[in-house]
Amino acid sequence: MFTVQKLLDRRPLRAGVVAAVALAGGLLTSSPAGATAVTGERAVAAVTLTADSAAARPSNGRILYDRLSGGEGTLKIKNGTSKDGVVTLVKGRTKAISIYVRAKSTASIKDVRDGTYRIYFTTGYRFSVSKGRFARAATYQRFNDRLKFTTTSTRRTIWTLTLNPVRGGNARTSSVNPKDFPS
Repeated sequence: MFTVQKLLDRRPLRAGVVAAVALAGGLLTSSPAGATAVTGERAVAAVTLTADSAAARPSNGRILYDRLSGGEGTLKIKNGTSKDGVVTLVKGRTKAISIYVRAKSTASIKDVRDGTYRIYFTTGYRFSVSKGRFARAATYQRFNDRLKFTTTSTRRTIWTLTLNPVRGGNARTSSVNPKDFPS
């Protein structure tokens, strides 16, 4: 099974000081072994989309698509596989944000707007930015449960998920037909 972890960063949002980090309900019933908290990270809403050649491998953490950013939520993605991955957040029927996560790396989206999102991911080799697909050994999946991001005057949501199965994991995934994958 994969893992999904929800943390609430309790702090005055405007002061930028972290008062505490608390483990919250949602999909998590207990903290997975080796889990760490993300604290004090602020949203950085600077996104530059450029026309790369299809052969260029995107950098780790590169935002490939951004339609609904500008919030206070954070999604941290750990890719423990030998393949690169792309994680896509979908709100309702609208593709919101996609991020590139290289093999054996961690990346974060630090400006997720409040709302409930379905999380899709694809892994593979030789990603084509122009086509939005991997050319070799591609797999397409989605997390069965949705992630809810909520911001108040005193806290914001931080989710951490893995793209690889983890012993004792608490999240299930389903295969997705490549034609149904939000590209």
